[in-house]
Amino acid sequence: MTDAATDLSLVHPLSIAIDGPSGSGKSSVSKAVARSLGLAYLDTGAMYRAATLWVMGRGIALDDQVAVARAVKDMPLVQVLDPVSPGVELDGIDVADAIRSADVTTNVSKVATNLDVRGELRARQRAIIDQERATGGFSAGRGIVAEGRDITTVVAPDADVRILLTASEEARLARRSLEVNGTANKEAVDSMRDQVVRRDRDDSTVTQFTVAADGVVTLDSSDLDFDQTVAAALRIVAKHAPARPVTP
Repeated sequence: MTDAATDLSLVHPLSIAIDGPSGSGKSSVSKAVARSLGLAYLDTGAMYRAATLWVMGRGIALDDQVAVARAVKDMPLVQVLDPVSPGVELDGIDVADAIRSADVTTNVSKVATNLDVRGELRARQRAIIDQERATGGFSAGRGIVAEGRDITTVVAPDADVRILLTASEEARLARRSLEVNGTANKEAVDSMRDQVVRRDRDDSTVTQFTVAADGVVTLDSSDLDFDQTVAAALRIVAKHAPARPVTP
């Protein structure tokens, strides 16, 4: 891990895109990679959760696609890009915990599969990535790690490094169960099955995040622990990121 983190030959600004299904570990791994490399961190899944919370809070029926898209377009969303302490604010209110509620988790796919909502949020995501590639952003032009489900293919297909982080369904269910329930026994894992498998199935109708596109490196973490996965991701970055030209 330290080799990539301290490799000063990496060119900045550096953009890294990480996609993957639910429970693959993409959020925690992406934050760790961003911390190691001194980059900003963008959780695009949090944007869809925030949009869901915003729309539900206004009493809008989630199947009214036009009304939902209109509300999301006007959504006053601010994302804190610090990988040490990322945050989400709606209209100046911290909603980092609220967007992880069971109600939001149950309904987020209804908003995330709205194509007009995706268009709006993808544009916002791209603007954030472009800002962090320039001077004056959170990471002062060093770059960004952006993670989600369509970052490698749609939002930032030109990222310097693109990774599809995946894992077996069994491993993903166990990880999500540990995160939510604090245990990975059979009952707890089964309780996560609908949340994880159904959301992946729903979201796969509007974006591809299970098979790596050309130029995207697959990282299968099924048999890796967290530190091993982060180290593997950093090795991929070190291998595929543009190298700083050697001056004579």
